[in-house]
Amino acid sequence: MSLSSPSLWVVAIPIGNLGDISDRAKQVLSTVDLVLAEDTRSAGALFQLLGIDSKSFVSLFSQNEGNRVQSVLQFLDQGKEIALISEAGTPVISDPGSMVVQACHKAGFPVRSVPGPCAPIAALMVSGFQAQPFTFLGFLPRKEGEKKRIFSDFIRIRSTLLFFERKSRLKTSLGLAYEILGDREACLARELTKMYEEVTICSLAHIPETLNLRGEFTVVIGPSGGVDSWTSEQEVRSIVIHEMKQGGKPKELIGRIAGKVRGWSRKELYKLYLELKNELKELG
Repeated sequence: MSLSSPSLWVVAIPIGNLGDISDRAKQVLSTVDLVLAEDTRSAGALFQLLGIDSKSFVSLFSQNEGNRVQSVLQFLDQGKEIALISEAGTPVISDPGSMVVQACHKAGFPVRSVPGPCAPIAALMVSGFQAQPFTFLGFLPRKEGEKKRIFSDFIRIRSTLLFFERKSRLKTSLGLAYEILGDREACLARELTKMYEEVTICSLAHIPETLNLRGEFTVVIGPSGGVDSWTSEQEVRSIVIHEMKQGGKPKELIGRIAGKVRGWSRKELYKLYLELKNELKELG
């Protein structure tokens, strides 16, 4: 196959504001023979709003992607141009499509990108946080244990983190991030590019009580201060001993310590607290 062969076009569409679609994206969507869409009904409505003539839409979502691969290759083999779109934004980044893209490469069909709106990048742009390196986590899992394991991987890695979260689980997830990662800067981007777009800059330790929990959230968590800014174990041990003398329940004590150190998770602090408690007990 050559570049003159029928192509799979991976096309970014608006995440809210219709004005964000590029002329090239409209041109490609107007000329392809077939559109693979995560939701064919919303895709049809979008095309109508954009003034693009109706197309042949084929659904492509996570549950049916594997079954679509062969038919996509057959369409291309018949000389048909195909566009892949997600429900909003840039396909494949946090949406289905990677299996189809890989199959097209393997079969020798050209895969071409039409870049454009992307919610994680848009949120990173307005956060002001360090962008290199950053890690996009997609949608966080539902279970707390799985979320904790994901966050734990980044305790010692100086990377900005981005993820999507549903409004009903947002505060719980931010609380878990604080518990595992310690206090870091956070950007809570709501309804990006839409009429009620709202960007809140805060810290994981102080999420505003007045936070508007409506719409879709893209979260950016700033990186840790890096190895040089981590509190040494010797310093942490001194702080733990001091706070133990001040008294209080273990949870309260760990909370106070977490606010005074950097680069230590609450789990690590609690483990050190128990070790020191046993050492002091043995000393009498």
